[in-house]
This record gives sequence, C-alpha cells and structure tokens, in this order.
Amino acid sequence: MSTGNPSSSHRDYLDRDIKLLWGLSAARCAVCRTSLVAEATATDRQVVLGKRGHIYAHSPGGSRPDATKSPDFVRSYDNLILVCGTHHDLIDGQSSTYTADELLRIKREHEAWVYSRLEQAAPDVGFAELEVVCAGLLAPPEMPTEPLVPTAPTEKLRKNGLTREVYRRVQVGLAMFHEVEAFVESVVRLDDRFPERLRAAFVTQYVQYRQRGLDGDALFLALHDFASAGSNSFERQAAGLSVLCYLFQKCEVFEP
Repeated sequence: MSTGNPSSSHRDYLDRDIKLLWGLSAARCAVCRTSLVAEATATDRQVVLGKRGHIYAHSPGGSRPDATKSPDFVRSYDNLILVCGTHHDLIDGQSSTYTADELLRIKREHEAWVYSRLEQAAPDVGFAELEVVCAGLLAPPEMPTEPLVPTAPTEKLRKNGLTREVYRRVQVGLAMFHEVEAFVESVVRLDDRFPERLRAAFVTQYVQYRQRGLDGDALFLALHDFASAGSNSFERQAAGLSVLCYLFQKCEVFEP
C-alpha cells in the first residue's frame, strides 16, 4: 500500500493528510474498491495509480464549490477522497450525481468496509504470515536498543493522540497479541536478540516519520503501511497490524 511521497505537489498537501487518506482507504478506490497500487514486477517497481478527489472544489471553478470552506480545509484529509482514474473523472464530470454529501457517504462507508476486511483477515494470521512480515521488517539496518518497558495501551493511545478510528485498528491487532508473542518466543530460541532487532526496525521508521512531521493517526497508519511492506493484501495488512500492535503494547516504540 506504499504511497511513496505523494504529499509533495503544487497544492501543498500535508504528509499527515495523505497518510490518513491512503491508510484509512487501504490504497483502494472508495467508489469501486479496486487496488490503486500496481505491484512491482521483476523489472519495475510499484506504480501508484490512485487520484486525490476533492469533495468540495479546490477552486471556485471546480466541481462542488463552497466559498465557506477555507483553503486549508479543501486540502485536508476531511475534504479528500481516494479514487481510481476513472472515478476521479466521473465524480468531477457528474457533480450533480456525486454531490458532497454523497461523496462523504461513499468515503465513510468505504473506510468502514476496510476496517471490516482487516477484522475478518486477522484471525487467519499464522506463523507463516508473521515470518514474512518480520523478515521484511528486519531488512533495514539495526539501531541501538534500550530495555523494553511496557506502557498501558490506553494511556499510550492518549499520549500519542490516537483517535477512536485508529483505536479500533489497535483492538484488531491486539486480538492477535498471543499469536505474535508465541511466534517471537519461537524465534528467540534461535536468535535471542530478535525482539530488540524487530523493535529497532520500527524505531528507525518512527524517528524518520516524526522528523517529517507525522504524529497521531497519520504516524500510526504510516507505521502500519511500513509493517505491511506496502502490500494491498488484507491478509498481509492484518499480519503487519498484529506485529505493530504487539510492539505498541510490549515495547516503547511510540511515546511512553
């Protein structure tokens, strides 16, 4: 589900808004739910196919204009909907059919569908899926680690400014806590530094995202995308979410 660096454009979208848009939509068109990432081939890298649609027009001459909306609002996650190229043209060309209220409904229902698919996929996550996720996570260089000191999940959620939307994802991930714990314990028998190396991979990304100004929900969703290796498979996303939430509860990856 990788979005590369789609935040840099002439319209100056904030990185946090783009992470929210892609993360909550699972890199799928909100209208037809087709994948918006073409997987890498043997000779070429991933290609991002998604388009950012505006619910209220970005300019007075656009579709669904509303003079009461501020420039900051029309560039924000709240006013964006992730769509494929076909539906990007359609919602602008048929703005009387695709009204602002209709697009808000479509976006809301699509994000609810994404959550339900993650929830359905989570129970099927097993050692095979966790092994794939962890192998990918340990590819980056190690960083020095500190002792693992857990913090209560609810307190950590509050301190990191995570909303109810992300809290629901945390609950899905934590439902697989014991499965991930059992997997980690099985690997520790062969590699006693495995938990620290796994945590270090997340800490590296966490620091980079914070330096880019990400926090709250956007930061969590960026780390979820990292844990899932940019995959648009719900099974891989569920496995990545379970590892991220395991570390969220077990270690000091996020603010304590």
